[in-house]
Amino acid sequence: MTPALRRLLSAAIALAACAGFEARAAENAPLVLDAKVALGNVRGRIDHLAVDLNRKRLFVAELGNDSVGVVDLAAGKLQRRIAGLKEPQGVGYVASVDALYAANAGDGSVRIFAGEDYTPAGRIDLGEDADNVRVDPAANVVFIGYGAGALAAIDPATRKKIADIPLKAHPEGFQLGAGASQIFVNLPNTRSIAVVDRASGQQSAGWPTGKLAGNFPMALDEASRRVIVVFRNPARLAVFAMANGEKVAERETCGDSDDVFMDAQRKRIYVSCGDGFIDAFDAEGTSFSRLARIATERGARTSLFIPAMDRLAVAVRATAAEPAAIWLYRTGP
Repeated sequence: MTPALRRLLSAAIALAACAGFEARAAENAPLVLDAKVALGNVRGRIDHLAVDLNRKRLFVAELGNDSVGVVDLAAGKLQRRIAGLKEPQGVGYVASVDALYAANAGDGSVRIFAGEDYTPAGRIDLGEDADNVRVDPAANVVFIGYGAGALAAIDPATRKKIADIPLKAHPEGFQLGAGASQIFVNLPNTRSIAVVDRASGQQSAGWPTGKLAGNFPMALDEASRRVIVVFRNPARLAVFAMANGEKVAERETCGDSDDVFMDAQRKRIYVSCGDGFIDAFDAEGTSFSRLARIATERGARTSLFIPAMDRLAVAVRATAAEPAAIWLYRTGP
């Protein structure tokens, strides 16, 4: 074998080994990009997401476009677009009545659409800045944060507001505790986390966040009885004991976050950030070490983890080079 051929063979072996290593690394990564679904002509900011698992449809609050996109996850394409909204921020699918709820910041309305064909099925006017939507399927109640400080409780059977839970500031991310006893609410304008007692409909506790500001996204680790909150200023992941608000851990994370999810099966946390990254953390124990930082695109700060499908859907807004899209990541081992 000539020296030149020997060098060529060595280079080929090294390249193959490198390719094999990269393939193994990708398979062992906490999240692997699986598909990109174009959303078509969508301008501006994209807000929160929801899913109809039976039909495998993803709903995308296209705030800057005054619309909600409906993505067929099975086919990997945009199915249709619901237009004529006013800055939709939150969306929620209510399986018990087969209806889609869309909360609008622009006029404070909640628009309701039939789940089969998305024809208008009702409207509830909350007043101003209707925002995040959470569905409690066990109690059959829809909660929506709105205004200067309230959670509206809506009966999906009658499509009417049945209660208001007062808060000290506008609610951002909030989560319903298991057992229908508590609601945990981020109140960034007061640098606090509110704990609401469902039975009384009143705030029962408040946890000051101190120097941590901009607490927008929240998730719950029910197994470990922890509340997971991500702050924007500074960019931190903080974990609190559900019983009393004691801080369990604080870690640096990506910036401009707007969604965080707990992967209970794998004991992992996923944080999506507008500075163009997803951070994955180990939620086993109390170390909360970062497992990976995955590059996305700037502005891609909203997402939805779908445990039943082992997928994280990330909303990527349009750029000069690429149209808006949903990037679908499958969970690694």
